[in-house]
Parts: sequence; structure tokens; C-alpha cells
Amino acid sequence: MAASSHRIMLGPLVAAIDQGTSSTRFLVFNSKTAELLSHHQVEIKQSFPKEGWVEEDPKEILQSVYECIERTCEKLTQLNIDISNIKAIGVTNQRETTLVWDKETGEPLYNAIGFLDWTDFLQCFCAVWLDLRTQSTVERLINKTPGRNKNHLKHKTGLPISTYFSAVKLRWLMDNVDKVHEAVVSHRAMFGTVDSWLIWCLTGGKSGGVHCTDVTNASRTMLFNIHTMDWDPELCKYFGIPMEILPRVRSSSEIYGLMVSVSFKKSGALSGIPISGCLGDQSAALVGQMCFKDGQAKNTYGTGCFLLRNTGAKPVMSDHGLLTTVAYKLGRDKPACYALEGSVAIAGAVVRWLQDNLGIIGSSEELEKLAASVGTSYGCYFVPAFSGLYAPYWEPSARGIICGLTQFTNKSHLAFAALEAVCFQTREILDAMNQDSGIPLTQLQVDGGMTSNRLLMQLQADILCIPVVKPSMPETTALGAAMAAGAAEGVSVWSLNPEDLSEVTSEKFEPQINPEESEFRYARWKKAVEKSMNWETTEPVCNESWAFVTQQC
Repeated sequence: MAASSHRIMLGPLVAAIDQGTSSTRFLVFNSKTAELLSHHQVEIKQSFPKEGWVEEDPKEILQSVYECIERTCEKLTQLNIDISNIKAIGVTNQRETTLVWDKETGEPLYNAIGFLDWTDFLQCFCAVWLDLRTQSTVERLINKTPGRNKNHLKHKTGLPISTYFSAVKLRWLMDNVDKVHEAVVSHRAMFGTVDSWLIWCLTGGKSGGVHCTDVTNASRTMLFNIHTMDWDPELCKYFGIPMEILPRVRSSSEIYGLMVSVSFKKSGALSGIPISGCLGDQSAALVGQMCFKDGQAKNTYGTGCFLLRNTGAKPVMSDHGLLTTVAYKLGRDKPACYALEGSVAIAGAVVRWLQDNLGIIGSSEELEKLAASVGTSYGCYFVPAFSGLYAPYWEPSARGIICGLTQFTNKSHLAFAALEAVCFQTREILDAMNQDSGIPLTQLQVDGGMTSNRLLMQLQADILCIPVVKPSMPETTALGAAMAAGAAEGVSVWSLNPEDLSEVTSEKFEPQINPEESEFRYARWKKAVEKSMNWETTEPVCNESWAFVTQQC
């Protein structure tokens, strides 16, 4: 009876599509309490047609969305929750992954070009996590203007010219895929990141679908001017991209279009529901953590780490290897907010390495117990630079090392050192952010799978010398997309005032060691990092190794 009473009192519901590199999910939240009511997840296949190439099937991505919606609606019905209470849908997605399709037929003209998930990195021993087919395109673009380097567009984009970002992948598709070239020439091509593809399909596709993206996804293409907040004609000319194929740039919170009827029994009931929120995954997590003030930051602990720090209404250009990006724009008439972004290459991936490669643990849960049994690394430091060092070093010649070993060192100390490595890498990024922004961080919001490791969270607070705050509801990325959708003008069922979500609880980890000890351990870590550099002086992966990689994948 109590459960039934609770269901009767449910307020308006808001849903989120969370489309990532390895899976798709559909989640439904109570807009008044941010409670997750139900969800469903479907895995996505990645294909590796050639060495360094990573692709996904756009049709499979779309089908996975429909399946997740259908299964979630079935679960809600079983819980006696009326799915007609769903008032809006938000979209959050893997960023930079690039698609081109035919607007007349609705058919994709090539697979989505993405990047390697770190799980695939570990399974395949790959030396890169990016799709590398565009490396020659990058070199050609940089070299076509004498005296320029990879950073000469940063004043407009906040980004270096890299294989990572969408413009380079789109240029490769236009140069190397006949169907794409022909569709562009005949004015039939549409370009978009995953959010654009999904919104276009879900709002009608070739029969009137809305071709749009939001400012956070647009800011990761290298075609978007983060100052004017629109596509930049000079950038498009530089990359040779016709502006007519680009989606319309919208804010992160407004009604883009309405869901069209689909053939599924349950999810067809969502026909006519507005799609009214859109954020790239890391921006969605920032919103889900309610980091709305200048200086607030979140770190997502997954296979790697993604750190975003809100820098307010003005973009801050980094002198320390960080990216400048659009954090969000929560309404057509709202100001855009910007962020500094840095990534840690190996976080949860080190747990998988200890489990699969060394065999010293059987599960991630065992790692915490093993490390807690000794409570120290006993002077052992582990730098997991398996494929080089990323921000703030950007040193591809580095390789992983374990140093400070003695006869006393055992697997428990190594487990502790592995957790410390995640924390030290996070501190390096946050130190760079503090220097770039000039505002010291006072606490760090955290989310992601690794935050269930309480020892890791305490170590992070100790090493940063500031509190670490973990929300009780872990699905912050999907929550951020749902919040943006529910707060949109014309929907307005979700308040973005943190005080209105007082029921959302969190756990705070306070530093438990003195700053002197923290600084000593951090200095030893930096010494270990120096020793990891300049190990690799030749091609990181030979042809024979790549053959092995593709066989394993």
C-alpha cells in the first residue's frame, strides 16, 4: 500500500536518452525529487575494419534507442507508473562521433566514426584511443598554412587541430567515401554528431525531422566559434565544409521538436512528447552535478576520467594543455557558460589491467579490500602511462612504470598505488585548471562507476586537500539531460535551482591527512612521472602488433 501511495504522488516525469560509445540507455526521472524510476540499457557494437579505425552502425544506434524506450516503458507499466506522465525527453551523447546521411532517403552514407572506449583499449592493447584514419588529414591541414601549428585555431574554437574532433573526420569522409562526396555535391547530405542523428530520426527523419544540435556538441566540431556561438564561415572554409550540411545550432534547453509515432507498442505512447534538452555527455554530467557557478568542477571516474570546470560567462584559454569548451546554454535567451576540460587516460582501466593482465584481483571490489588491508603504498608509485601521458604533459613517448619497490612490497601495496595513481592524475589536471582560471577549487563533485570505491574517494580528498562530494544518485549524466529537457520553456516541469532539489543527498569526504604529507606524496609521484618519460622512441605499434590487435578486437 505504501508503494502504491508513493506512485500516486509522483509528479511530472522527464526521460533521458543516454547514448554512449559502448551502450545506449533510456532513463526516467521524477522531476520533483530527481529520483530514477526505471531504465533500460542495450550494448552497442564497435567495429574495427582497419588498424586504428573505429566505427559504429548508425542504424544500430537508432534501433538501440527504440529498444531502450520500449523496455523502459514496459517496466514503468509493471510498476503501475503511467507513462503519459512523461512530459519531456532529453538527449545526451558521446561527443565528436561523426555521421553523414542522405536527407532524401534517410539512409546513413557511412558508419559513424568514433573513438576507442578504454575497455576496448585494454582488450586490444591499442596504443591510441582515437580513430587514426584522419592523421594524414590533420597533417595536411596544419601544413597547408606555412608557419602555423595545431593550435592556430584555438582562439576561435578552444581546441587544437586533432583527429579527435568532428571537422577532421567529416573532411576525411568527404575525401574518401564516394557516397558522401556525391551527396554533398548534389545537396543531399546532412552532417551531425550522434545527438543530431537521433533528434532528426526521432522527430520524423526524411518526413520533416529536425536537423539541429546544441552548443555543447557544436563546440566539439572545430567548425563552431565559441565567441559568436555559431558556425564560423572562416573555419568552414578552412576545412572545406559547405555550411548547408551543418545542423542548426540551438541552446541546450528548448523544444527542438516532437517525438513521432513508432511501431513499438509501448513507446508509441510517447508520440508528441517534446524533445527539449540536448547536452554532450560531459556537459550533461556538469549540469547533473549542478555545477552552475564559476569555479565549480566535476570529475567523472570511468575507464578514464573527464574533468570539467565551470569558468562562467567568459571562455578561459588554457596555457597548460587543457581544452576550452562550451559548458551549457540553458535556454534560448540564457547566457552561455564555458568550461575548461582535461582528461585522465587511465583510471578505471588500471583496475581492469590489474585484474586481466596481472591477475592479482578477481573484481573491482577486491581492489578496494586489498588496498585497504595495508592502507599505504609503502613508497611504491605506479604511473599507468600505457600509451603515453596526456594532459597536462602530452608526452607520447612515456610508458607505464612501477617504482619504489622493495622486498617488502606486495600486491596490496600495488593495489593502493593504483588507486593513488588515479588521484594523482586528477590532481595534475586540477592544478592546471587552478593556474589557468586563477580561482582555487574549494571542493570537487564526483560521479562515475569508480566512485563506489570509498577508499578511492578518501584518497582523492587527501591528495587534493579539499572535500570530495559524491551524490547519492549516480546517474548524473542522464540526470543533466533530463534537467535541461524539463526546464525548457514550454515544458517547465523542472527547476534548475539547487535549493529546489534539497531531497537530493550527497556524501562528503573530507581530507584526513595534513597538507605537508599530501605534498610529499605528490612530489614523489611527480618524480615517478619524470622517470616514465622518453621510453618509446619508435613507432608505438608495429604492423605485426596491429595485426594482433585487430584479431583480438
